[in-house]
Amino acid sequence: MATTIKSTLKRLKERALRENRSRLPVFFSGLLALTLWGATGTAFAWIYPEHRDIAVLAVEKLDPARRAVFDKLWAEARVTQEKRLCEAGADAAQGVKTACIDWAALPAISGDHSCSSQELTTTVLESKWILAVADVSAQLKAKLARIETLPPPSQVPSSTDVIADFQRRIEAEGARAARINALRIADNQLQQADPKYATRAGASNAHFLLARPSTAMKPMEYAQLTLKIGSEISAIGVYTWYHINALQKATRLANEQLAPEVRQALARAMLFDEAFALHFLEDVYASGHVAGTWGESAQRQGTHDFYNDSGLEVFMWQGGDSVVMMGDAHMRPEDAERASTAVRASLDQLLDAAVSSQADGLPHTPAAPAQPDAFDVCKNKVLIPRPEFTEAPEEYRRAYLADIGAVLRTTPVPSLGPGLGAMPRFRSEVGPFIGLAGVIDGRAIDGGFTPSDGNGFMGGVELAARFGLGLEGVMGESGDGLAFFSIGLRGDSSSTNSITNATAAGGNLTAAIPSRTGLSTRYRMPFYLIPGDLIFLSPIYLFSPETYTGMAVTAGNGGLIPWQSGMATSIGRFQFVLGRELGVTFYGMSGDDRVIAPGATPGDPVRVVDYKSTFFDLPILEYRPYRSFASNQSSSVVFQLFAGADVPNSANVVSPAGAPNVDLRTVYSVGLRMVFDWRYYP
Repeated sequence: MATTIKSTLKRLKERALRENRSRLPVFFSGLLALTLWGATGTAFAWIYPEHRDIAVLAVEKLDPARRAVFDKLWAEARVTQEKRLCEAGADAAQGVKTACIDWAALPAISGDHSCSSQELTTTVLESKWILAVADVSAQLKAKLARIETLPPPSQVPSSTDVIADFQRRIEAEGARAARINALRIADNQLQQADPKYATRAGASNAHFLLARPSTAMKPMEYAQLTLKIGSEISAIGVYTWYHINALQKATRLANEQLAPEVRQALARAMLFDEAFALHFLEDVYASGHVAGTWGESAQRQGTHDFYNDSGLEVFMWQGGDSVVMMGDAHMRPEDAERASTAVRASLDQLLDAAVSSQADGLPHTPAAPAQPDAFDVCKNKVLIPRPEFTEAPEEYRRAYLADIGAVLRTTPVPSLGPGLGAMPRFRSEVGPFIGLAGVIDGRAIDGGFTPSDGNGFMGGVELAARFGLGLEGVMGESGDGLAFFSIGLRGDSSSTNSITNATAAGGNLTAAIPSRTGLSTRYRMPFYLIPGDLIFLSPIYLFSPETYTGMAVTAGNGGLIPWQSGMATSIGRFQFVLGRELGVTFYGMSGDDRVIAPGATPGDPVRVVDYKSTFFDLPILEYRPYRSFASNQSSSVVFQLFAGADVPNSANVVSPAGAPNVDLRTVYSVGLRMVFDWRYYP
């Protein structure tokens, strides 16, 4: 789907450039851009501090001899870059406000904040924003450490003590909400520091394991599947690509007499290549990346999120007992231990190759460049040919693949692909939908269209069809990029207050606002800085898609000033939504409504006035206590605090004949609405 939309937008952009105009309405091109953003989604594995912790632990596990080699190589890599690269390669005590980047942070920056080892090097050594990313991530680590580790609310065990069960459920919801809020704040800050953050990981499946096509597949067959040229890009494929690059550079360090500046550049390129490779090796130990690799984008995202939160039982290719893995932002000590063991094994191979000309029989590769590799895991959807390896002698390739195989045997067996035995799939709320909304509301009004006896109250019901784009799951559960348009029918009760000096006893006839029906419409869309700006600025997408997509991502997560971000609690989610949604109801469409007004002068008979009116309502605060999602449907109950203005027009006195016209006043109100929101995602 994302590919189709991208090609469509590319053609539209080319046409606009040729003709100097766009044939699409502004709002339509904007929705297409938002659809592309939602269709790609994001699916990171371990978050930055988890990636870094795994790397720190792996370096600490090195035996003394290899640790000495690592420290020496890192010292060489730092030459001329001492201000940006920390003295310690893996500083376990590093906290917030760090002024440098250590080697252990490189796997965390790889993939999520850079698309190649070359870009990783440029980002770390030259960018002004990477230290801000490191600081945000250090703060996130501290926040997550203060949150109690509890099972997901759905997995809280039940007992005969209903009250105790309820308390445990609330505690689990509270811990989950605290985690969501911490991630939400960090995501917003990371997006501001790194504008490509949200869209980078969704560009390909590089962070996932390829699904197995059958249960009969053996480890070597799976390795060949993932490493075959033209195969869909995957975590194993990317790890192998970059680990081989690092090993080839290492053989030059062990076998050649190099000028100091060349050796320093080669050592730096080798360590950056390996760090980039290790990001993807670490990814395969996150549960959502074992189970969530196939299906359309929303299904991959939802499956990824579910298993990261709930855990997954897996087996390793090397055999043995099964283990339970957790995923992003849920890493336990045993998860870090398991991933760091594989990272250490990879580092052992690299360090041995850098000091021994005969390490594992790896042949010397004098053609290995002294620059970091440029293979882009965001743009490339498949593994591309590399003649220097694929066309090399069999014994050459066998020596390198032996090292790769030793590491891959310790990785988890991925879940099956589509068909019998596949793991249950889940879906995030991403993509186009159709739906129904049922509404019950009540509002306090400041009088009537004509002079009335004080303030009053009135209620209403509404049933509407909705058409829109769900973007709530793009950056996680705290996101709200929902965009929709709805149309429906509305009915209001008469107000509780009456017209001034009513001569009859209450009821609809003398109500300040009699009962009525109307045609209701509603639209909702996030905004970057001011309401509606994504619509008006949508032509930017035709000329600078990255700029516009970045704005859309920021808008969906609270805006440039993120005061509209959702706030999770143990009892549901609260969110300020002022400016995101506008409802407009047209009364009198099927015939004028009527209201009674006093006579023009004291003693004159009352006047009967035909009128139409337009009611505008603006939701201010939203609370969602309940939400349920199936594979292609969602339902939720939402409460909204809103303000409104009922603007009369087309007033005409019909009785008594010849009586002067009446100036009807605008009625202002504040109310509470309950919405049952059902959506179907085709």
